[in-house]
Amino acid sequence: MILRRLVLLAVLAAVTPALAESAPVDPKRFGLRTPDLAYGAYQRGLFITALNLAKPRAEAGDAAAQALVAEIYGNGLGVKRDAAEAAKWYRAAADQGVAEAQFRYALILLDGEIVAKDEKRGGELMKAAADAGNMLAAFNYAQLLLSREPGPAGLAEATKYYRSAAEAGLPDAQFAMAELAAGGDGAVGADEAKARQWYEKAARAGFDTAELMLGVWLIEGRGGPVDRKAGFAWLLRAARQGNAVAQARVAKLYMAGIGVEPDTLSAAAWTIRARRAGLKDADLADFMDGLTDDETKKALAKADAPL
Repeated sequence: MILRRLVLLAVLAAVTPALAESAPVDPKRFGLRTPDLAYGAYQRGLFITALNLAKPRAEAGDAAAQALVAEIYGNGLGVKRDAAEAAKWYRAAADQGVAEAQFRYALILLDGEIVAKDEKRGGELMKAAADAGNMLAAFNYAQLLLSREPGPAGLAEATKYYRSAAEAGLPDAQFAMAELAAGGDGAVGADEAKARQWYEKAARAGFDTAELMLGVWLIEGRGGPVDRKAGFAWLLRAARQGNAVAQARVAKLYMAGIGVEPDTLSAAAWTIRARRAGLKDADLADFMDGLTDDETKKALAKADAPL
């Protein structure tokens, strides 16, 4: 199987501030169905007010309030971050079927640092959240299935969850579906046109490896018409995001004038950036050896300049 970069997504995300900043502020995440004062305060950034409004209800057994309290403690929003307190409330909300809480508490159980590790229960909760439509849970559950049953049966079942997450808009899952379609793995037959479509979806969401693959496929004409100019543009985008493989490919495209006008200094500058990222390439090494001292000096200056 040729899946790349597919690891458990958002491990420890249940208790990290970054996830709170990136996750959509959606009342359904907390199991809310009607306008809610605590959620309204949370949405406006009044986190202490939200906590004061939600905590009494959480203690009285309100599942949505429990999930909201967990979110506030887990991300240190207006209060000191308290992973153990967050885990307690995520568990309470998860036990009442709140999908977001099931996902977060599943991550906590699978990690085993905040509470005792319980892979069985963690997997059950991850599946429940995935089946309820949580796209992060669907992707992670697909990963769990592959780790537990790496053969064809596990891959076929995992594909269902990758597809669910991909169709919900998760770039990691879209890339997974592209790789599956490219290789004919899982429940997806080999279909390069479909693979290219999935690569493009993930690329448009900023997934750098998808940008790389889409660029290569456009240049090679895999899964659709050749478009070298567009292929170069996608590879350049990935290169600017720090993808070393894309940086090396951009260097070669500048060398050969494929999709872009030939430019020796740009080729050399991208070669230097790729080298700095740890990538070694014999063809690029030969190219660099052929530069004059003046060209090398200018290329170094260009590589040091902001992108």
